[in-house]
Amino acid sequence: MNATSYRRIAVLDIGKTNAKVVVLDSETGAEIAVLKRPNIAIKSGLYPHYDVEALWSFALDALKSLAREPGFDAISITTHGASAALLARDGALAMPVIDYEHEYPQEIRDAYTRLRPSFDETFSPHLAMGLNVGAQLHYQKTAFPEEFAKVATILTYAQYWTARLTGVTANELTSLGCHTDLWNPRAGSYSSLVDRLAIRDLMAPIRSAFDALGRVLPDIGAELGLTAAVPVYCGIHDSNASLLPHLVHREAPFAVVSTGTWVINFGVGGDLDHLDPSRDALANVDAYGRAVPSSRFMGGREFEILSAEIGPVDENAAQAAIGPVIGKGMMLLPNIAPGSGPFPGKASRWIGAEEASREERSAAACLYLALMTDACLGLIGAKGPVIVEGPFALNGTYLKLLAALTGREVMALPGSTGTSQGAALLTGIRPVSGAETHIAPTDIPGLAAYRTRWYAAME
Repeated sequence: MNATSYRRIAVLDIGKTNAKVVVLDSETGAEIAVLKRPNIAIKSGLYPHYDVEALWSFALDALKSLAREPGFDAISITTHGASAALLARDGALAMPVIDYEHEYPQEIRDAYTRLRPSFDETFSPHLAMGLNVGAQLHYQKTAFPEEFAKVATILTYAQYWTARLTGVTANELTSLGCHTDLWNPRAGSYSSLVDRLAIRDLMAPIRSAFDALGRVLPDIGAELGLTAAVPVYCGIHDSNASLLPHLVHREAPFAVVSTGTWVINFGVGGDLDHLDPSRDALANVDAYGRAVPSSRFMGGREFEILSAEIGPVDENAAQAAIGPVIGKGMMLLPNIAPGSGPFPGKASRWIGAEEASREERSAAACLYLALMTDACLGLIGAKGPVIVEGPFALNGTYLKLLAALTGREVMALPGSTGTSQGAALLTGIRPVSGAETHIAPTDIPGLAAYRTRWYAAME
Protein backbone atom coordinates (compact mmCIF):
# COMPACT_ATOMS: atom_id res chain seq x y z
CA MET A 1 0.00 0.00 0.00
CA ASN A 2 1.20 3.52 -0.74
CA ALA A 3 1.17 5.71 2.31
CA THR A 4 -1.12 8.71 2.21
CA SER A 5 -1.22 11.89 4.23
CA TYR A 6 -4.76 11.56 5.58
CA ARG A 7 -4.78 12.59 9.22
CA ARG A 8 -8.27 11.40 10.08
CA ILE A 9 -10.43 8.75 8.43
CA ALA A 10 -14.15 8.28 9.00
CA VAL A 11 -15.29 4.66 8.84
CA LEU A 12 -18.90 3.63 8.34
CA ASP A 13 -18.96 0.23 10.08
CA ILE A 14 -22.25 -1.67 9.75
CA GLY A 15 -22.24 -4.87 11.78
CA LYS A 16 -25.10 -7.29 12.14
CA THR A 17 -25.85 -6.10 15.68
CA ASN A 18 -24.75 -2.45 15.63
CA ALA A 19 -23.86 0.25 13.13
CA LYS A 20 -21.34 2.92 13.94
CA VAL A 21 -19.33 5.73 12.44
CA VAL A 22 -15.79 6.01 13.79
CA VAL A 23 -13.09 8.61 13.21
CA LEU A 24 -9.57 7.23 13.46
CA ASP A 25 -6.39 9.21 13.94
CA SER A 26 -3.85 7.90 11.42
CA GLU A 27 -0.85 8.86 13.57
CA THR A 28 -1.94 7.01 16.70
CA GLY A 29 -4.45 4.47 15.36
CA ALA A 30 -6.87 5.62 18.06
CA GLU A 31 -10.62 5.87 17.63
CA ILE A 32 -11.05 9.52 18.56
CA ALA A 33 -14.81 9.65 18.02
CA VAL A 34 -17.51 6.98 17.82
CA LEU A 35 -21.26 7.25 17.22
CA LYS A 36 -23.40 4.11 17.08
CA ARG A 37 -26.95 2.74 16.87
CA PRO A 38 -28.53 -0.73 16.87
CA ASN A 39 -29.02 -2.43 13.51
CA ILE A 40 -32.63 -3.62 13.69
CA ALA A 41 -34.33 -5.62 10.94
CA ILE A 42 -37.84 -4.82 9.71
CA LYS A 43 -40.07 -7.89 9.85
CA SER A 44 -42.83 -6.66 7.50
CA GLY A 45 -42.84 -6.40 3.70
CA LEU A 46 -41.73 -9.00 1.17
CA TYR A 47 -39.39 -10.56 3.76
CA PRO A 48 -37.40 -9.49 6.84
CA HIS A 49 -34.92 -6.85 5.74
CA TYR A 50 -32.48 -4.25 7.01
CA ASP A 51 -33.75 -0.76 7.69
CA VAL A 52 -31.31 0.83 5.25
CA GLU A 53 -33.04 4.21 5.32
CA ALA A 54 -32.67 4.41 9.09
CA LEU A 55 -29.03 3.37 8.72
CA TRP A 56 -28.52 5.97 5.99
CA SER A 57 -30.06 8.72 8.13
CA PHE A 58 -27.84 7.66 11.02
CA ALA A 59 -24.74 7.64 8.78
CA LEU A 60 -25.47 11.13 7.43
CA ASP A 61 -26.21 12.57 10.87
CA ALA A 62 -23.06 11.00 12.30
CA LEU A 63 -20.84 12.15 9.43
CA LYS A 64 -22.31 15.67 9.67
CA SER A 65 -21.55 15.81 13.39
CA LEU A 66 -18.07 14.32 12.99
CA ALA A 67 -17.24 16.63 10.08
CA ARG A 68 -17.51 19.53 12.53
CA GLU A 69 -15.46 17.85 15.27
CA PRO A 70 -12.97 16.18 15.01
CA GLY A 71 -13.20 16.33 11.16
CA PHE A 72 -12.05 13.76 8.60
CA ASP A 73 -10.18 13.67 5.26
CA ALA A 74 -11.46 10.41 3.76
CA ILE A 75 -14.22 7.83 4.25
CA SER A 76 -13.92 4.05 4.27
CA ILE A 77 -16.63 1.45 4.70
CA THR A 78 -16.95 -2.01 6.21
CA THR A 79 -20.05 -4.14 6.69
CA HIS A 80 -21.09 -7.63 7.68
CA GLY A 81 -21.15 -10.18 4.88
CA ALA A 82 -23.93 -12.41 3.56
CA SER A 83 -25.77 -9.46 2.04
CA ALA A 84 -26.30 -7.96 -1.38
CA ALA A 85 -28.14 -4.87 -2.59
CA LEU A 86 -30.33 -5.07 -5.69
CA LEU A 87 -30.65 -1.74 -7.48
CA ALA A 88 -33.15 -0.58 -10.08
CA ARG A 89 -32.09 1.48 -13.10
CA ASP A 90 -32.51 4.74 -11.18
CA GLY A 91 -30.08 3.55 -8.49
CA ALA A 92 -32.73 3.03 -5.81
CA LEU A 93 -33.27 -0.37 -4.24
CA ALA A 94 -35.38 -2.60 -6.49
CA MET A 95 -35.94 -4.96 -3.56
CA PRO A 96 -35.22 -4.66 0.19
CA VAL A 97 -31.81 -5.84 1.45
CA ILE A 98 -32.79 -9.19 2.93
CA ASP A 99 -31.91 -10.14 6.51
CA TYR A 100 -29.65 -13.17 6.18
CA GLU A 101 -31.32 -14.80 9.19
CA HIS A 102 -34.56 -15.24 7.21
CA GLU A 103 -35.33 -18.89 6.43
CA TYR A 104 -36.84 -19.79 3.06
CA PRO A 105 -39.59 -22.30 2.18
CA GLN A 106 -38.36 -25.88 1.92
CA GLU A 107 -39.06 -26.24 -1.80
CA ILE A 108 -36.94 -23.16 -2.56
CA ARG A 109 -34.13 -24.47 -0.37
CA ASP A 110 -34.26 -27.85 -2.10
CA ALA A 111 -34.15 -26.21 -5.53
CA TYR A 112 -31.14 -24.14 -4.51
CA THR A 113 -29.32 -27.22 -3.21
CA ARG A 114 -29.61 -28.72 -6.68
CA LEU A 115 -28.40 -25.50 -8.28
CA ARG A 116 -25.39 -24.49 -6.21
CA PRO A 117 -21.81 -25.41 -7.23
CA SER A 118 -19.70 -27.93 -5.35
CA PHE A 119 -17.51 -26.95 -2.42
CA ASP A 120 -14.45 -27.85 -4.52
CA GLU A 121 -15.31 -24.95 -6.82
CA THR A 122 -16.36 -22.24 -4.36
CA PHE A 123 -14.95 -23.36 -0.97
CA SER A 124 -18.27 -22.04 0.34
CA PRO A 125 -20.23 -24.47 2.53
CA HIS A 126 -23.99 -24.93 2.26
CA LEU A 127 -25.24 -22.75 5.13
CA ALA A 128 -28.57 -22.23 6.83
CA MET A 129 -30.97 -19.37 6.19
CA GLY A 130 -29.55 -16.78 3.78
CA LEU A 131 -25.94 -17.09 4.84
CA ASN A 132 -25.06 -17.97 1.23
CA VAL A 133 -25.77 -14.84 -0.82
CA GLY A 134 -26.44 -17.09 -3.80
CA ALA A 135 -29.34 -18.60 -1.84
CA GLN A 136 -30.71 -15.11 -1.19
CA LEU A 137 -30.60 -14.19 -4.88
CA HIS A 138 -32.21 -17.49 -5.88
CA TYR A 139 -34.99 -16.93 -3.33
CA GLN A 140 -35.59 -13.34 -4.41
CA LYS A 141 -35.64 -14.31 -8.08
CA THR A 142 -37.84 -17.37 -7.55
CA ALA A 143 -40.35 -16.04 -5.01
CA PHE A 144 -40.66 -12.48 -6.36
CA PRO A 145 -40.09 -12.63 -10.14
CA GLU A 146 -41.87 -9.34 -10.91
CA GLU A 147 -39.77 -7.40 -8.44
CA PHE A 148 -36.57 -9.15 -9.48
CA ALA A 149 -37.24 -8.27 -13.11
CA LYS A 150 -36.66 -4.62 -12.15
CA VAL A 151 -33.12 -5.32 -10.88
CA ALA A 152 -30.46 -3.61 -13.00
CA THR A 153 -27.38 -3.92 -10.74
CA ILE A 154 -26.28 -6.27 -7.95
CA LEU A 155 -23.81 -4.93 -5.39
CA THR A 156 -22.08 -6.46 -2.41
CA TYR A 157 -23.25 -4.76 0.78
CA ALA A 158 -20.30 -2.54 1.72
CA GLN A 159 -20.23 -1.24 -1.85
CA TYR A 160 -23.93 -0.34 -1.67
CA TRP A 161 -23.02 2.30 0.90
CA THR A 162 -20.08 3.49 -1.19
CA ALA A 163 -22.48 3.84 -4.13
CA ARG A 164 -24.88 5.93 -2.06
CA LEU A 165 -22.08 8.29 -1.12
CA THR A 166 -20.39 8.52 -4.54
CA GLY A 167 -22.82 7.29 -7.20
CA VAL A 168 -20.20 4.71 -8.31
CA THR A 169 -21.27 1.04 -8.30
CA ALA A 170 -18.83 -1.79 -7.64
CA ASN A 171 -18.39 -5.28 -6.25
CA GLU A 172 -15.39 -6.31 -4.16
CA LEU A 173 -13.58 -9.59 -3.55
CA THR A 174 -13.74 -9.94 0.25
CA SER A 175 -17.53 -9.69 0.13
CA LEU A 176 -17.83 -11.90 -2.97
CA GLY A 177 -15.54 -14.45 -1.33
CA CYS A 178 -17.27 -14.77 2.06
CA HIS A 179 -19.38 -17.94 1.60
CA THR A 180 -21.58 -16.45 -1.13
CA ASP A 181 -21.35 -19.44 -3.55
CA LEU A 182 -20.72 -16.77 -6.22
CA TRP A 183 -16.90 -16.84 -6.25
CA ASN A 184 -14.24 -19.36 -7.32
CA PRO A 185 -11.20 -18.47 -5.18
CA ARG A 186 -8.72 -20.71 -6.98
CA ALA A 187 -9.61 -19.26 -10.39
CA GLY A 188 -10.13 -15.74 -9.06
CA SER A 189 -13.38 -15.38 -10.98
CA TYR A 190 -17.12 -15.73 -10.59
CA SER A 191 -18.37 -19.25 -10.00
CA SER A 192 -20.67 -21.18 -12.33
CA LEU A 193 -23.62 -20.14 -10.13
CA VAL A 194 -23.57 -16.62 -11.59
CA ASP A 195 -24.50 -18.02 -15.00
CA ARG A 196 -26.93 -20.59 -13.57
CA LEU A 197 -28.80 -17.73 -11.94
CA ALA A 198 -28.45 -15.68 -15.16
CA ILE A 199 -27.16 -12.64 -13.25
CA ARG A 200 -23.69 -12.09 -14.78
CA ASP A 201 -24.88 -9.01 -16.68
CA LEU A 202 -26.30 -7.57 -13.43
CA MET A 203 -23.10 -7.82 -11.39
CA ALA A 204 -21.38 -4.46 -10.88
CA PRO A 205 -17.71 -4.17 -11.95
CA ILE A 206 -15.20 -5.65 -9.52
CA ARG A 207 -12.92 -3.09 -7.87
CA SER A 208 -10.15 -3.43 -5.32
CA ALA A 209 -11.00 -2.73 -1.70
CA PHE A 210 -8.13 -0.20 -1.81
CA ASP A 211 -9.60 1.85 -4.68
CA ALA A 212 -10.95 5.33 -4.06
CA LEU A 213 -14.18 4.98 -6.04
CA GLY A 214 -15.05 8.66 -6.05
CA ARG A 215 -15.66 11.68 -3.90
CA VAL A 216 -18.71 12.36 -1.78
CA LEU A 217 -21.46 13.58 -4.11
CA PRO A 218 -21.76 17.40 -4.05
CA ASP A 219 -25.31 17.47 -2.66
CA ILE A 220 -24.39 15.05 0.13
CA GLY A 221 -21.19 16.98 0.83
CA ALA A 222 -23.21 20.15 1.18
CA GLU A 223 -25.63 18.41 3.55
CA LEU A 224 -22.70 17.18 5.65
CA GLY A 225 -21.08 20.60 5.69
CA LEU A 226 -17.87 19.35 4.06
CA THR A 227 -15.52 22.16 3.11
CA ALA A 228 -13.37 20.06 0.76
CA ALA A 229 -13.88 17.11 -1.58
CA VAL A 230 -13.66 13.89 0.47
CA PRO A 231 -12.69 10.59 -1.24
CA VAL A 232 -14.63 7.41 -0.44
CA TYR A 233 -12.85 4.06 -0.59
CA CYS A 234 -14.40 0.93 -2.02
CA GLY A 235 -14.88 -0.90 1.29
CA ILE A 236 -14.35 -4.35 2.75
CA HIS A 237 -16.14 -7.26 4.46
CA ASP A 238 -15.81 -6.73 8.23
CA SER A 239 -13.98 -9.94 9.16
CA ASN A 240 -11.47 -9.28 6.41
CA ALA A 241 -11.09 -5.74 7.71
CA SER A 242 -10.06 -7.27 11.03
CA LEU A 243 -7.58 -9.51 9.23
CA LEU A 244 -5.97 -6.78 7.13
CA PRO A 245 -3.73 -5.11 9.77
CA HIS A 246 -2.15 -8.48 10.52
CA LEU A 247 -1.50 -9.24 6.84
CA VAL A 248 0.32 -5.93 6.56
CA HIS A 249 2.93 -6.50 9.27
CA ARG A 250 2.98 -10.14 10.46
CA GLU A 251 4.80 -13.10 8.96
CA ALA A 252 2.73 -16.22 8.27
CA PRO A 253 1.81 -18.64 9.68
CA PHE A 254 -0.53 -17.24 12.32
CA ALA A 255 -4.21 -17.40 13.20
CA VAL A 256 -6.62 -14.53 13.72
CA VAL A 257 -9.77 -14.97 15.81
CA SER A 258 -12.03 -12.06 14.90
CA THR A 259 -14.87 -11.73 17.39
CA GLY A 260 -18.17 -9.90 17.11
CA THR A 261 -21.59 -11.40 16.49
CA TRP A 262 -19.58 -14.14 14.78
CA VAL A 263 -16.26 -15.65 15.78
CA ILE A 264 -14.38 -15.89 12.46
CA ASN A 265 -11.10 -17.80 12.49
CA PHE A 266 -8.44 -17.31 9.80
CA GLY A 267 -5.53 -19.69 9.26
CA VAL A 268 -3.09 -17.38 7.48
CA GLY A 269 -0.46 -19.38 5.62
CA GLY A 270 -2.64 -22.50 5.52
CA ASP A 271 -4.01 -24.38 2.52
CA LEU A 272 -7.48 -25.24 1.25
CA ASP A 273 -6.98 -28.99 0.82
CA HIS A 274 -8.48 -30.31 4.07
CA LEU A 275 -11.48 -28.08 4.73
CA ASP A 276 -14.71 -29.83 5.80
CA PRO A 277 -17.73 -27.86 4.54
CA SER A 278 -20.11 -29.83 6.77
CA ARG A 279 -18.43 -28.24 9.80
CA ASP A 280 -18.53 -24.61 8.65
CA ALA A 281 -14.97 -24.55 7.37
CA LEU A 282 -14.53 -22.50 4.22
CA ALA A 283 -12.26 -20.12 2.36
CA ASN A 284 -12.53 -16.39 2.75
CA VAL A 285 -10.82 -14.08 0.28
CA ASP A 286 -8.56 -11.42 1.73
CA ALA A 287 -8.19 -7.81 0.60
CA TYR A 288 -5.43 -8.83 -1.82
CA GLY A 289 -7.64 -11.48 -3.45
CA ARG A 290 -5.98 -14.49 -1.79
CA ALA A 291 -7.95 -17.41 -0.38
CA VAL A 292 -7.56 -17.92 3.38
CA PRO A 293 -8.73 -21.11 5.20
CA SER A 294 -11.43 -20.05 7.65
CA SER A 295 -13.96 -21.40 10.12
CA ARG A 296 -16.67 -19.85 12.24
CA PHE A 297 -19.39 -20.09 14.82
CA MET A 298 -21.85 -17.54 16.16
CA GLY A 299 -19.89 -17.10 19.37
CA GLY A 300 -20.66 -13.45 20.06
CA ARG A 301 -24.39 -14.05 19.79
CA GLU A 302 -24.04 -17.12 22.01
CA PHE A 303 -22.07 -15.23 24.67
CA GLU A 304 -24.67 -12.47 24.60
CA ILE A 305 -27.42 -15.04 25.28
CA LEU A 306 -25.40 -16.73 28.02
CA SER A 307 -24.48 -13.45 29.71
CA ALA A 308 -28.12 -12.41 29.83
CA GLU A 309 -29.03 -15.74 31.44
CA ILE A 310 -26.14 -15.82 33.93
CA GLY A 311 -25.98 -12.16 34.94
CA PRO A 312 -22.92 -10.06 35.87
CA VAL A 313 -19.90 -11.95 37.22
CA ASP A 314 -16.54 -10.66 38.46
CA GLU A 315 -13.81 -11.88 36.10
CA ASN A 316 -11.43 -12.92 38.87
CA ALA A 317 -14.22 -14.98 40.42
CA ALA A 318 -14.94 -16.61 37.06
CA GLN A 319 -11.27 -17.51 36.60
CA ALA A 320 -11.15 -18.93 40.12
CA ALA A 321 -14.12 -21.14 39.25
CA ILE A 322 -12.36 -22.86 36.33
CA GLY A 323 -10.80 -25.52 38.58
CA PRO A 324 -14.04 -26.43 40.38
CA VAL A 325 -15.96 -26.55 37.07
CA ILE A 326 -13.39 -28.89 35.53
CA GLY A 327 -13.32 -30.99 38.70
CA LYS A 328 -17.11 -31.37 38.74
CA GLY A 329 -17.29 -32.10 35.01
CA MET A 330 -19.78 -29.27 34.60
CA MET A 331 -20.07 -28.34 30.94
CA LEU A 332 -22.09 -26.66 28.24
CA LEU A 333 -22.52 -28.44 24.90
CA PRO A 334 -23.11 -26.84 21.48
CA ASN A 335 -25.01 -25.24 19.84
CA ILE A 336 -26.67 -22.30 21.56
CA ALA A 337 -27.15 -20.56 18.20
CA PRO A 338 -28.16 -23.30 15.76
CA GLY A 339 -27.40 -23.50 12.07
CA SER A 340 -23.65 -22.94 11.94
CA GLY A 341 -20.37 -23.90 13.54
CA PRO A 342 -18.11 -26.95 13.82
CA PHE A 343 -20.75 -29.24 15.39
CA PRO A 344 -23.82 -29.03 13.14
CA GLY A 345 -27.11 -30.47 14.29
CA LYS A 346 -26.19 -30.54 17.99
CA ALA A 347 -28.65 -29.15 20.53
CA SER A 348 -27.23 -27.17 23.43
CA ARG A 349 -27.54 -28.58 26.96
CA TRP A 350 -25.90 -28.13 30.33
CA ILE A 351 -24.34 -31.04 32.19
CA GLY A 352 -23.90 -30.94 35.97
CA ALA A 353 -25.10 -27.36 36.32
CA GLU A 354 -28.13 -27.88 38.59
CA GLU A 355 -26.48 -26.48 41.74
CA ALA A 356 -23.96 -24.24 39.96
CA SER A 357 -23.16 -20.70 41.05
CA ARG A 358 -23.14 -17.79 38.65
CA GLU A 359 -19.34 -17.80 38.73
CA GLU A 360 -19.25 -21.48 37.80
CA ARG A 361 -21.72 -20.97 34.96
CA SER A 362 -19.63 -18.09 33.68
CA ALA A 363 -16.45 -20.20 33.79
CA ALA A 364 -18.26 -23.05 32.01
CA ALA A 365 -19.49 -20.61 29.35
CA CYS A 366 -15.91 -19.43 28.76
CA LEU A 367 -14.77 -23.05 28.58
CA TYR A 368 -17.45 -23.65 25.96
CA LEU A 369 -16.34 -20.67 23.86
CA ALA A 370 -12.66 -21.62 24.13
CA LEU A 371 -13.39 -25.25 23.17
CA MET A 372 -15.44 -24.09 20.18
CA THR A 373 -12.64 -21.76 19.07
CA ASP A 374 -10.04 -24.49 19.53
CA ALA A 375 -12.15 -26.85 17.41
CA CYS A 376 -12.50 -24.21 14.70
CA LEU A 377 -8.74 -23.58 14.64
CA GLY A 378 -8.12 -27.31 14.33
CA LEU A 379 -10.44 -27.54 11.32
CA ILE A 380 -8.36 -25.04 9.35
CA GLY A 381 -4.96 -26.41 10.39
CA ALA A 382 -4.05 -23.11 12.02
CA LYS A 383 -0.39 -22.72 12.99
CA GLY A 384 1.62 -20.12 14.86
CA PRO A 385 0.40 -17.60 17.44
CA VAL A 386 -3.32 -16.97 17.87
CA ILE A 387 -4.37 -13.32 17.66
CA VAL A 388 -7.74 -12.50 19.26
CA GLU A 389 -9.34 -9.20 18.39
CA GLY A 390 -12.73 -7.68 19.15
CA PRO A 391 -14.79 -8.09 22.34
CA PHE A 392 -13.37 -11.51 23.30
CA ALA A 393 -9.92 -9.89 23.57
CA LEU A 394 -11.19 -8.37 26.83
CA ASN A 395 -12.28 -11.72 28.30
CA GLY A 396 -9.30 -12.89 30.34
CA THR A 397 -10.91 -16.21 31.29
CA TYR A 398 -11.51 -17.13 27.64
CA LEU A 399 -7.99 -16.07 26.63
CA LYS A 400 -6.32 -18.13 29.36
CA LEU A 401 -8.36 -21.20 28.41
CA LEU A 402 -7.73 -20.77 24.68
CA ALA A 403 -3.95 -20.57 25.23
CA ALA A 404 -4.06 -23.70 27.39
CA LEU A 405 -6.21 -25.64 24.90
CA THR A 406 -4.18 -24.74 21.81
CA GLY A 407 -0.78 -24.90 23.51
CA ARG A 408 0.16 -21.73 21.66
CA GLU A 409 0.71 -18.11 22.58
CA VAL A 410 -2.45 -16.01 22.43
CA MET A 411 -2.12 -12.31 21.64
CA ALA A 412 -5.13 -10.21 22.66
CA LEU A 413 -5.77 -6.87 20.99
CA PRO A 414 -8.12 -4.90 23.25
CA GLY A 415 -10.55 -2.41 21.80
CA SER A 416 -14.11 -2.51 20.59
CA THR A 417 -13.28 -4.14 17.27
CA GLY A 418 -10.55 -4.33 14.66
CA THR A 419 -12.94 -3.75 11.79
CA SER A 420 -12.74 0.03 11.81
CA GLN A 421 -8.94 0.05 12.00
CA GLY A 422 -8.71 -2.42 9.13
CA ALA A 423 -11.14 -0.47 6.97
CA ALA A 424 -9.14 2.72 7.57
CA LEU A 425 -6.04 1.02 6.13
CA LEU A 426 -7.76 0.90 2.74
CA THR A 427 -6.99 4.62 2.43
CA GLY A 428 -3.26 3.91 2.37
CA ILE A 429 -2.37 5.06 5.87
CA ARG A 430 0.30 3.09 7.70
CA PRO A 431 -0.86 0.61 10.35
CA VAL A 432 -0.20 1.61 13.94
CA SER A 433 0.51 -1.17 16.41
CA GLY A 434 -1.79 -0.95 19.40
CA ALA A 435 -1.49 -2.43 22.85
CA GLU A 436 -1.20 -6.20 22.95
CA THR A 437 -1.60 -8.60 25.83
CA HIS A 438 0.39 -11.82 25.45
CA ILE A 439 -0.94 -14.93 27.18
CA ALA A 440 1.46 -17.88 27.30
CA PRO A 441 -0.05 -21.36 27.45
CA THR A 442 -0.21 -22.76 30.97
CA ASP A 443 -1.07 -26.21 32.23
CA ILE A 444 -4.59 -26.20 33.69
CA PRO A 445 -5.05 -29.42 35.68
CA GLY A 446 -7.69 -31.71 34.21
CA LEU A 447 -8.33 -29.57 31.11
CA ALA A 448 -7.17 -32.16 28.56
CA ALA A 449 -9.39 -34.82 30.11
CA TYR A 450 -12.26 -32.33 30.29
CA ARG A 451 -11.93 -31.68 26.55
CA THR A 452 -12.07 -35.42 25.87
CA ARG A 453 -15.24 -35.76 27.99
CA TRP A 454 -16.78 -32.71 26.26
CA TYR A 455 -16.36 -34.33 22.86
CA ALA A 456 -17.64 -37.67 24.18
CA ALA A 457 -20.76 -36.01 25.61
CA MET A 458 -21.74 -34.88 22.10
CA GLU A 459 -21.77 -38.44 20.77
